[in-house]
Amino acid sequence: MSNRHFSSIDGVYDFVLGFVNVEKGQATEFKLDRMHWMAAQLGNPHLGRLTVHVAGSKGKGSVATLIAKTLESSGLRTGLYTSPHILSWKERITESGIEMADELLLKAAEEVYSLVEGRTQEDFPGNELPTFFELTTLIGFCAFRLAGFEAQVIEVGLGGRLDSTNIVSPNVCVITPIELEHTQFLGSTIPLIAAEKAGIIKRSVPVCTIQPKTEAFRVISKKAEDIGAPCLLVGRDISLSDIKINIHGTCCRLSATDTTPSSLLRLMRGASIEISAPLVGSIYAGNMAVSALALSQLDIELNTEHMLQGFSSSSMPARFEIVSHSPFVVLDGAHTPESIRTNLSTFLELSKAPRILLFGCAHDKKHDEIAKIISPYFDEIIITRPGTFKQSEPAIVFNSFQKQMSNSIISDRYLIEDTNSAIAKALSDAREKNASLLVTGSFYLCAEFKKSRLCSE
Repeated sequence: MSNRHFSSIDGVYDFVLGFVNVEKGQATEFKLDRMHWMAAQLGNPHLGRLTVHVAGSKGKGSVATLIAKTLESSGLRTGLYTSPHILSWKERITESGIEMADELLLKAAEEVYSLVEGRTQEDFPGNELPTFFELTTLIGFCAFRLAGFEAQVIEVGLGGRLDSTNIVSPNVCVITPIELEHTQFLGSTIPLIAAEKAGIIKRSVPVCTIQPKTEAFRVISKKAEDIGAPCLLVGRDISLSDIKINIHGTCCRLSATDTTPSSLLRLMRGASIEISAPLVGSIYAGNMAVSALALSQLDIELNTEHMLQGFSSSSMPARFEIVSHSPFVVLDGAHTPESIRTNLSTFLELSKAPRILLFGCAHDKKHDEIAKIISPYFDEIIITRPGTFKQSEPAIVFNSFQKQMSNSIISDRYLIEDTNSAIAKALSDAREKNASLLVTGSFYLCAEFKKSRLCSE
């Protein structure tokens, strides 16, 4: 099949960017009828392979990666669909985290383009054109079909119930910890958000979860019970202990409980096992635990070595990613108060003073609350724009940090709206002062930092 329309991945990205993009802050009405219709027109490319569906507020990308890497280790060629991307749109559609050949992605994009080409909004269910995420998701499914993958691990984009990925027919569902996020779309309380995430649960399909918030678990377990889906919980059906973190990653111990499923006991080779991954932060201990639970529910040939190898080969860009040791520089896309707390705790444990913060976030984030959490721990704070992809108001964010001066030890603070100039200043000061640098608040800021570093090398 010749490429009639696309000659490069940039061309595909420009094509999908031409549609409504919720990631960019544009509004749309969430519904699945259009997605079901488009998938049917393309021969349902989302069906026909082992599927794991992962939702949650934080950690879902790493859980998806841990599971995909393990499936690949077991011999199953596995598609991994995640978001957002950091440097290239290709990062969203991979073979277990390894980028796929351009030629294959171009063929998949051609299939989707031929469906959309020449159609107006009246030609689609709901009289609306498809969105950026819907088209990207369809291209992912078509790419996995073209590649002949036997399995796929699909990360939810936003919410769950009405997310574009929720047309899959999963063999197991996973829901990672829930916190207040995207409240304009998902609701303003933990139970409301939990109900949206629980929308991925399917009748009789196991759901595995880790939920520090009881109110979230109550909603998830009720939904599972109502539709006859077995519900497994970290802390009840498997226990977690001996968490250790260093700059090389995280290790912990999984131990059986009275309710541990026999399939997980086989995967653990007994009542207890030590597991590790080159992902830095205590959250990853829980993510490995829930991934192990989910893997144990799949009806495939899977052994302990597959899991250990899969976990140990997992990595995630801009999730406490250490990009330099001298100076010590960490990139983390955390953008909610809860994830900032987690990220900060790990950074303080592993970094040395003095400490510099480079922060930028989209205009709809809780920068007041984040400023209260993070301000006291840095000797220098630089506020900037997290690139141009999303709307941001760095002067207002800077004001939030200024308000914290009375109870912080900040000696220097800067508002540098130009992102590249702010990055240059942060790096220069870190080198000059032999300081540790944390870059956080937005995945887009992390992407700009990586681009800037690549250009300067």
